[in-house]
Amino acid sequence: MLGNSVAPLALAFAVLDLTGSASDLGLVVACRSVANVAVLLFGGVLADRFSRTLLLTGASIAAALSQGVIAALVLGGTATIPLLAGLSVVNGAVAAVSFPASAALVPSTVEPDQLRSANSILRLGINAGTLISVAIGSLVIAAVGPGWGLAFDAFAFLAAAALFSRIRVRGPAETPEERQSILHDLREGWGEFSRRTWVWVVVAQFMVVNAAFVGAIAVLGPLIADQTFGRASWGLIIASETVGLVLGSLLALRWRPSRALGIGVLLVAISALPVTMLALHPSVPWLIVCFALGGIGIEQFGIAWDQSLQQHIPGDKLARVYSYDAVGSFVAIPLGEVVVGPLSAVTGTQPVLLGAGALIALASLAVACVPSIWRIRNAPVAPA
Repeated sequence: MLGNSVAPLALAFAVLDLTGSASDLGLVVACRSVANVAVLLFGGVLADRFSRTLLLTGASIAAALSQGVIAALVLGGTATIPLLAGLSVVNGAVAAVSFPASAALVPSTVEPDQLRSANSILRLGINAGTLISVAIGSLVIAAVGPGWGLAFDAFAFLAAAALFSRIRVRGPAETPEERQSILHDLREGWGEFSRRTWVWVVVAQFMVVNAAFVGAIAVLGPLIADQTFGRASWGLIIASETVGLVLGSLLALRWRPSRALGIGVLLVAISALPVTMLALHPSVPWLIVCFALGGIGIEQFGIAWDQSLQQHIPGDKLARVYSYDAVGSFVAIPLGEVVVGPLSAVTGTQPVLLGAGALIALASLAVACVPSIWRIRNAPVAPA
């Protein structure tokens, strides 16, 4: 996360330096999202079949290579929109392989009664890395250009590969002779996913929330920053969301409600605040406050969601359920990224941002009304 958090900022400003077009930026980031969604289900099957350590190590090396090529193109002044879009496809596919493996790895390391604490500590480390990265990376991008931010990400992935290679956990229990076809594995994972109402309604919520939030923030956010308060301040604003995530992780270590999933689903509605503020009053202090509050809310959901899946889904099918979760949550992101640029060119950025904020709030409130969300309870927490 030290490197990977700076990459979206660096890539966004690299594209804007090339063409200055929000539509081009939307196209490049959408290519990554499309590839990510297309490969995610296959990544879940791989993570339930093979060594998750090996998959994470290999994916990190591949990501280092692709990000290194992007950095070289930007620094050498030879980058083009088609080249950046093509390499974004590679990055999206690599991320699709690594996400289910990393998400399903946690229950292999701790007992069930420690899952909430383990997920809180894990996300605290991830968020702290993100915070440091965005804070320093935004200054680097503003001072020496986005190419060096992308180069840093490539080196960070090499370090991640070395660290992943040191993880030793039990692999899949089945032998190669016992394995079924990939289609069978996908059907089996779908059965675990679809028969639990609380799982698929939350995924439907995030299909809307992610498309609205990512489209607004990743595409229109840098555009508004360039027109108003500047790139360095935009990096600071994005970093404030991570401060909220860190505070949310610390809060989750102490606050352990039995119906954490329902509370988390409801708190996702706070994410509408930063999008709405960006539309109505793009002031740096107010945006920092709103992004931080959004981070606190979304972190309560994230930790509760991970614990709920890890506690209620069989371990040998967990990566596949995570992959269906990711596909459903991410599938509409490319649409949001591609649509907001042309739509804002027609109507202006303010109506688009206000519409995105309304979608986030309404989707969260609707899912919070589903009874099965509130019936999910966490396992008792072991004493410290």
